Amino acid sequence: MTTRLYETMVLLDNQVVREDWSKAKGVVTDLLAKHGAKLHTARRWDEKRLAYPIRGKRRATFLITYFEIGNEHIHALRRDFELNERVLRYLMLRVEKLPEGEAEKAQLEQAADFAVPAPPADDAPDVEKPAPRREGAEELEVPVPDLNNLAVEEV
Repeated sequence: MTTRLYETMVLLDNQVVREDWSKAKGVVTDLLAKHGAKLHTARRWDEKRLAYPIRGKRRATFLITYFEIGNEHIHALRRDFELNERVLRYLMLRVEKLPEGEAEKAQLEQAADFAVPAPPADDAPDVEKPAPRREGAEELEVPVPDLNNLAVEEV
């Protein structure tokens, strides 16, 4: 059995993160443990507004992990990530070594005084703005047929 080192970036549902960070992080670390992965680090990377909604969510918290796992477990781990409703997206890459300073960054999160930062100011809900109208543009009336009064042809 060959084990390799992997880096995985996971986008987590912010509702779960705001309820309890350790619970949200546990979603990923528990899946890794279930498949026999040796976890090196798992830490909060950032919270960002998404470029487009994923499963109706417009924001996500990014969790970055480094772990070793056997090749035969990768397919099942990926499947569990895809089936988990709290995992919006993930990207798993094989890497040669743990990046310099990664272990220290993960240790900072283990400190007793660590708290998840407050949501950024751009977390306000989107407000639909009407499209700007051009000057002199006419409103077009589009006829809509009354489907209740259509005659049914018999064959």
